Amino acid sequence: MILEGKTVVVSGVGAGLGREVATLAIRDGANVVLGARTEAQLERVANEIDPSGRRVAFARTDILDDAQCEGLAELALQRFGRLDALVQVAAYDTAFGGLRDGDLAEFQKTCEVNVVGSARIVKAVAPRMQRSGGGAVVLIGAQASFKPMPDAPQMAYAASKGALRSVMYYLAGELGRDRIRVNTVVPTWMWGDPVEGYVNMKAEQEGVDRSVILSRITSRMAIPEIPQDADVAEAAIFLCSDRARFITGQSLMVNSGELMP
Repeated sequence: MILEGKTVVVSGVGAGLGREVATLAIRDGANVVLGARTEAQLERVANEIDPSGRRVAFARTDILDDAQCEGLAELALQRFGRLDALVQVAAYDTAFGGLRDGDLAEFQKTCEVNVVGSARIVKAVAPRMQRSGGGAVVLIGAQASFKPMPDAPQMAYAASKGALRSVMYYLAGELGRDRIRVNTVVPTWMWGDPVEGYVNMKAEQEGVDRSVILSRITSRMAIPEIPQDADVAEAAIFLCSDRARFITGQSLMVNSGELMP
């Protein structure tokens, strides 16, 4: 088990990617500390991934709140004695449109959560990782920050994830001396409830079978299949592990070959 003995903090534990990361971290031997804004969701995921409660802890956490970020990081030390990895999934991703049809207030909120919020949680965990001898930070990017997604225009979200990639480079340089690695996993579409809902909505709008919408999306992919949330989570788990101990400042695309930069 590649995370045996490690403690992994997962911020942004919802029904999708964050839950999958936590599930796989438990599978691979880690103790897991969960953070999200909804306590009921945290409790539900904690019970699902470790009914015994021995290897999981959680705290309601808004990554825009310094004190709550500090509290989540400190919980890892109090409960498990060390902090080895952070997978920062929490994001604001519901701002759609471009310059003409988007909302600039939503643009500002998206950047505040996805860029500044991510920096806040990393700032909280980094000193505690240093005390544990180093560790790994895994950020979640978006392929849309490399190339606009024609099916779902999200200028604000794409811009925030592009900025987060720049933050990754600076963090990797600054924290590397403390043996803290910083990388980004970059997904394309991820098959889960949100994407399935989008596909069903578009099929209904256009009066076609949902296979038509799926074919439109996958036609751009070398492997004609939308990755699952779990496929993206597997990449994050790898980057948390010692198998990636000399990988830092990198973006790992999990995108079925849709974009090959």
